[in-house]
Amino acid sequence: MKRLQDKKSTILDIAMNLNRIGNYAADNFEAKRERVKMFISQTSKYVDDLKNEKFNDPFKKTYQNFLGEYRSLEKLDENKDKIRWAEKMMTWGNILTHRAKLIR
Repeated sequence: MKRLQDKKSTILDIAMNLNRIGNYAADNFEAKRERVKMFISQTSKYVDDLKNEKFNDPFKKTYQNFLGEYRSLEKLDENKDKIRWAEKMMTWGNILTHRAKLIR
């Protein structure tokens, strides 16, 4: 099991990447497509690194909701409305940033 601080740091890394992805996509998706793909790949690795981790309530429910949506969001080419997609990425980035303080 990862140490508490490692888990929290990984969640914050995920959150930061989600905000970066959203900002790049909203700013000029086509020009920044490769950078967006790089951050999605990195973020998916962070998510995979946490797959066997246990989280306490109430963060556990937040993370489960995030995972359910992220597995769809990470499929870049299946998300046609890039502005809406970018907003969802940034929303999850903000949610995870604020809820990370609940990890104990």
